Amino acid sequence: MSLAWRKSAIAMVAAGVLVGSMAACSSERDTGSGSTDSGDAEDMLVGIAMPTKSLERWNRDGSHLEELLTDAGYETSLQYADNKVDQQITQLENMINQGADILVIASIDGTALGPTLDQAADAGITVIAYDRLINDTPNVDYYATFDNYGVGTMQGEFIEEALDLPGGAGPFNLEPFAGSPDDNNAKFFFAGAWDVLSPYVESGQLVVPSGKGPQSNDDWASIGIQGWSSDTAQSEMENRLNSFYAGGTQVDVVLSPNDSLALGIAQALEGAGYAAGPDYPVLTGQDADQANVLNMIAGKQAMSVWKDTRALGDQVATMVDQIVAGDTVEVNDEETYDNGEKVVPTYLLPPQVITPDTVDVLVDSGFYQASDLGM
Repeated sequence: MSLAWRKSAIAMVAAGVLVGSMAACSSERDTGSGSTDSGDAEDMLVGIAMPTKSLERWNRDGSHLEELLTDAGYETSLQYADNKVDQQITQLENMINQGADILVIASIDGTALGPTLDQAADAGITVIAYDRLINDTPNVDYYATFDNYGVGTMQGEFIEEALDLPGGAGPFNLEPFAGSPDDNNAKFFFAGAWDVLSPYVESGQLVVPSGKGPQSNDDWASIGIQGWSSDTAQSEMENRLNSFYAGGTQVDVVLSPNDSLALGIAQALEGAGYAAGPDYPVLTGQDADQANVLNMIAGKQAMSVWKDTRALGDQVATMVDQIVAGDTVEVNDEETYDNGEKVVPTYLLPPQVITPDTVDVLVDSGFYQASDLGM
């Protein structure tokens, strides 16, 4: 394989691989669940429930949103749950008992919070699902996230262009991975990528030696990595390499839905003797975590889809202000996110592809300091 992915990355960025801003609409607030009375910020307690501190992005998300809200005069309670569902439920119950007016929740298991949100509804608390949709309950008022299907589409299109699949190149050996089965976003990431890549699997331009290529989008969880664990992804990739890549067979491309999985996959590749260079597999990611950006610079990851979580925090803080003021809450999607009980009014933000040639975007935006990336 050549360095085609580097060249295609430059072309993709030059072409503006950035999901266009979506026209905003508005959503009237429900007078039942989420009936927070209008008032002043200093009279309001906002509970912020984040899933874990073990991933860089959640630390950024939690601290940024807390800072925005406290600067605006809100009282806040920020809690991290160590990726333990029971712990998150207990934290939310404590926030409810403390008299929270609004809950902002990045759920660990989007299907496990129904009874807790019943309590929130009984207390008249407005609930905003943060980045991850909360399912199987009518008691979630708003959802703020990135275009998660678009994230997967970007990953799939990057692979498509890097390998010149539209030009008929191939066959290439592909190993696909999917995210945590309990994270609602994971199915959107995979669907976006697989809708691009599966026709090439069917045509034989992409071959999955391990056999772990889902027959349809609905089967994505069969290759899901629980808890987005780097260690589990590493072990899974090691198993595939040991079992299906003997005798000089090389993996050409790995679809990784996010950076934590990509870290583990890169470790497995290194352990199997893959070194940065023209023949290193195309490896995707998401979140532009510092370790992964450094891997990109070192030639051990081809791209990451950057979701500027500062923008997500900004939007959620705006939604909180609108709720407290009794204003119409701005959303731009009232069709896509059906949680099994209702279509949740949603605000989608656009993600962006970052490649080794465009990491300066992260520095120019202030997301990282140049010294963070050895620049």
